[in-house]
Amino acid sequence: MGDMLVKLWELPPLEPALAAAASRGTTIRRAIAPEKPAVLDWMRAHFPAWEAEVDVAFARLPVACLIAVRGEALVGFACHDAIAPDFFGPTGVAESARGQGIGRTLALAAMHALEAQGYAYAIVGGVGPAVFYEKAFGAVAIAGSEPGLYRGMLRRPSG
Repeated sequence: MGDMLVKLWELPPLEPALAAAASRGTTIRRAIAPEKPAVLDWMRAHFPAWEAEVDVAFARLPVACLIAVRGEALVGFACHDAIAPDFFGPTGVAESARGQGIGRTLALAAMHALEAQGYAYAIVGGVGPAVFYEKAFGAVAIAGSEPGLYRGMLRRPSG
């Protein structure tokens, strides 16, 4: 799971992706501070390994966590600037909402947020689905980037 690099000046436009999500009943937006407990509860249930990074994203102003909401239910999230400045991730979508473009739209919104901060490139840290990022944003692998920032990371004991 190495890192990937995204050219932010070559991003697809965000508005059509947001409109497509809205047409399917999903709103993609930046989370606000009072939502932190609800988002972290959802994280514990769906993506517990990334709870700490999402918690850090809520410490930034503006909050560096974007969420996908359907009705009053959280169905996905994407963070930036959580593990390091200019890093994208973590991100995830509830199993019941996958395959609907929500993950791509969340990631695209986060990439546009990084571009708005003045970055020319974004780093996708510890990539799992490299093909997804290649197709969505033309991301390229960064040679020699594994394990990168995660080198020597302490983990909770299992069991």
